Amino acid sequence: MRRTLIVELKNFINKDVKVQGWVQTIRDQKEVQFIVVRDHTGLIQFVLERSKNAKLAEEVSNLTTESAVTLIGRVVENPIVKLGGFEVQLHDLRVESSASLPLPFDLFGRVQPELDKRLDWRFLDLRQPNNFFIFRVQTTLEMGMREYWYSQGFIEIHSPKLMGSESESRAELFKLEYFGKTAYLAQSPQLYKQMAMAAGFDKIFEIGPVFRANPSFTSRHDTEFTSVDVEISWIDSHEDVMSFEEKWIQHAFSLLKERHGEEIFEKNDVEIKVPSIPFPRITMKEAIEILRKQGYMPPPDKKGDLDPQGERLLCEYVKNNYGHEFVFLKDYPVAVRPFYHMRYENDPLTTKSFDLLWKGLEITTGAQREHRYDVLTKQALEKGLRLEPIQFYLDFFKYGCPPHGGFGFGLTRTLMGLLNLKNVREVTYLYRGPNRLYP
Repeated sequence: MRRTLIVELKNFINKDVKVQGWVQTIRDQKEVQFIVVRDHTGLIQFVLERSKNAKLAEEVSNLTTESAVTLIGRVVENPIVKLGGFEVQLHDLRVESSASLPLPFDLFGRVQPELDKRLDWRFLDLRQPNNFFIFRVQTTLEMGMREYWYSQGFIEIHSPKLMGSESESRAELFKLEYFGKTAYLAQSPQLYKQMAMAAGFDKIFEIGPVFRANPSFTSRHDTEFTSVDVEISWIDSHEDVMSFEEKWIQHAFSLLKERHGEEIFEKNDVEIKVPSIPFPRITMKEAIEILRKQGYMPPPDKKGDLDPQGERLLCEYVKNNYGHEFVFLKDYPVAVRPFYHMRYENDPLTTKSFDLLWKGLEITTGAQREHRYDVLTKQALEKGLRLEPIQFYLDFFKYGCPPHGGFGFGLTRTLMGLLNLKNVREVTYLYRGPNRLYP
């Protein structure tokens, strides 16, 4: 007999089925026993009259919650049952794997333990339907992204995560021993995305892990996360990149709203709003002036940039004045951008760069890249970089490279906003931070 998912049981009234899942609740009464079983699609109640099968009743009495079980029975209508108006009369039971008691925490208790406790036992935490739902949303979001990429002729790449150089900066790097040499974990696929442009790939994307040796313990930082990256050739400016991204996000959000909009509202009290395009665009100079009039000034160490409070205030301003949740913050000063960002010819202290802010949070960093070898070399030296470690990267631009640009998009931060959650740890399958390498 093949397995029947719980969501399909309504199609099998008065038929025998095999259900496989986890024991969520046991009510072991004097004459009747009830077992509520859960799989990834829902819950169903099994019922057994003790007098009909004493041996099976004893097996039910010995069950423990969260045991993995296979059950066989007949689906029957029962209008008083809250779980769909039907139940399954139990005929047979096999315990595939018995759960030890007590559990590390009560998965379905009214009071949940601290997040760190849940992360210690993440595999149990993820059994909760609301947590499993996060990854259904993530899957659909990525599907929408891929649909749009494919429709626009993009190619997927998988860049190396082990690097022999210091990547795009010398900060926040993880070092490791590599056959007697020093290697580094990639902070981003940036250099290799640009290599694809020099190779003539035209338009590429990548979804993959990146690593930052950032000692921060905030709710939006981690040391390993999933980055969504895009690079596009033959652009005229960073405006082309922003134009692409807003259409891409609109498509992905449309699919998400279609597939999960009602369920997200039901579970998380969040309405998925498909954004209109174009998104508002505000230069960094304009943003500083807007916020200054509200009494805000960036901290001294953020000169030419915004801190999290500034980002939140700017998003509030945009929502109140433009009626939009997204805003491109563009044209950052050279001092706060990497050496490979292109600069304006008539304003060499300003880069053709942008961040995308949404709901008070930065979810994208992007720019037009500098594709001219001599200019790129000069800018690297100005930033204090040694050319030898990045010579392999500079070589990409020695033999003809088109104008290009792209962005890196934060998947977990976006999921936080979509589901109105407060911490990237909650939307990460297995979180990595300064104090967490397990499980």
